[in-house]
Amino acid sequence: MLTTLLAGFGLGLSLIVAIGAQNLFVLRQGLRKQYVFLVATVCAASDAVLIALGVSGIGLVLDAVPWLVDTVRWAGALFLFGYGFLAARRVWSPSGESLQPAQADDAGTTHAARSGGVRTAARTRLMPVLATCLALTWLNPHVYLDTVFLLGTVANTHDAKWVFAAGAMLGSVVWFFGLAIGARYLSRWLSTPRAWRILDGVIAVVMIALGISLIWPH
Repeated sequence: MLTTLLAGFGLGLSLIVAIGAQNLFVLRQGLRKQYVFLVATVCAASDAVLIALGVSGIGLVLDAVPWLVDTVRWAGALFLFGYGFLAARRVWSPSGESLQPAQADDAGTTHAARSGGVRTAARTRLMPVLATCLALTWLNPHVYLDTVFLLGTVANTHDAKWVFAAGAMLGSVVWFFGLAIGARYLSRWLSTPRAWRILDGVIAVVMIALGISLIWPH
């Protein structure tokens, strides 16, 4: 049982550790210190649902309706293009907004104050953050191919398939919360406008490249 659990843990980690839209979003929220643990929870919970769907055999159903995957592919590509262009616009934004991690007072209220002449990160409302997180997760066809199809198929080769699934879910929890916690400590090195512009530039390139990869003929 332990071997099966660790096998699921290892495969689950291997499928989500690579740099992608979801990970970069968690990282950015962690650096901004805004809703990061809620975002990590949404990502981990979404992965758990997808893993459960794959293990239960829903991947076979989705395989019979390929148009559904194509629809998600195009919707995901359009969303990634939009998010990428927004990140690119932040790189060149003359306002300096969202360039420094947010600072909170004792009551947990974030201030968009100026520190040393540089504006701190304005706090984003909760619902747009959750909507973006869900879109980056559920409009990504790679999530269905990797988590539902691949992981589900491998899990069904094990006698204790739900133990394997539990290991994969645990891997997701460890990764997203580890990324969230790690990002908060990295914020001290990303406290300058230049550093945040570089980060947004990387995000823009990755998002647009992922969008192109979704619609580029395979």
